[in-house]
Amino acid sequence: MKRRDFLGFTVTGAAALFWKPSKARALGGKLPEIGEQAPNFALPGTLGGGASKDWSLDDWSGRWLVLYFYPRDFTSGCTIEAHGFQESLKDFNAHQCDIAAISADSVDDHESFCSSEGLDFTLLSDPEGKVSRQYGSWMAPYSLRHTFLIDSQGVLRARWTGVRPVGHAQDVLNTLMSEQSNSIA
Repeated sequence: MKRRDFLGFTVTGAAALFWKPSKARALGGKLPEIGEQAPNFALPGTLGGGASKDWSLDDWSGRWLVLYFYPRDFTSGCTIEAHGFQESLKDFNAHQCDIAAISADSVDDHESFCSSEGLDFTLLSDPEGKVSRQYGSWMAPYSLRHTFLIDSQGVLRARWTGVRPVGHAQDVLNTLMSEQSNSIA
């Protein structure tokens, strides 16, 4: 290795050790910041496999929201994650919190997934990844497995990236209860 090459390598390596990004980033892009307003959106979707309609963040105004992104309906990890949230849905609702999930699947696929798996929460269709990009959760052609907890005022309170489906819903529920306790105190 030539001295010039070695010096360039050393300087680059040292810079990489001390460089810190100014904004939170994940594999899917820039993540929204904790404590800031959650990015608004408008997407078509279905509630529990019923009639489809367009949904926006404003539809959950006054309630807490777990907004989670996932790759694809009917895959093993996504089904496990959906069942986890479904099994805890009454607990979330008891804490004035709803669940909404976003993937690139069509509304028809979501309706089938809800019916097949007995899901009673909202699934939203983001085939172009527009909303997934706003939340740093897009790697075309799929949404990444990220979760965001949004309070009743639309402020982002917590986020999870690179989620492991097993036990995730319980982790989110525990954080919800903790955040609600902190906001009362």
